[in-house]
Amino acid sequence: MSSGGTIEIRGELWDHLGRAILAITTCGRVSKRGEAVMLRGCARQARDRFPGLAQRFGALILSGGNHVYDMGDGMVSFPVEDDPFGIAEPRLIEQSCRELVSLANQKGWKRIVVPRPGCGGGGLEWAQVRPILERHFDERFLVISAR
Repeated sequence: MSSGGTIEIRGELWDHLGRAILAITTCGRVSKRGEAVMLRGCARQARDRFPGLAQRFGALILSGGNHVYDMGDGMVSFPVEDDPFGIAEPRLIEQSCRELVSLANQKGWKRIVVPRPGCGGGGLEWAQVRPILERHFDERFLVISAR
């Protein structure tokens, strides 16, 4: 399915690991131990799959703020909120779109899979988020939702 510049697919995010860059929706909170707070959704799954990821990502947030980062292992952060207990923020999703497109251009990435940002635990509706993505994403970006 496609609407504008957004290509939507169904399936599991992790099925694309190694075949595409995976965007992991994240928040900007860091624990007292210096680890990124990755409590739910694909952030928690990434934390559990990749030991040391929360520490590496926490260091990036502490040094550069809540932004899109190449986290290694074929993943990038995609901030949707500052606080893990708050509602996702459309302005932050917009910023993350711009930063992800810029990073994809810089790295020459041809395929990036993004879950519907802010639409799970973040509390936003897809109808609110889709227009933001459509303004920025091109055919390299696939927006995945559960089967």
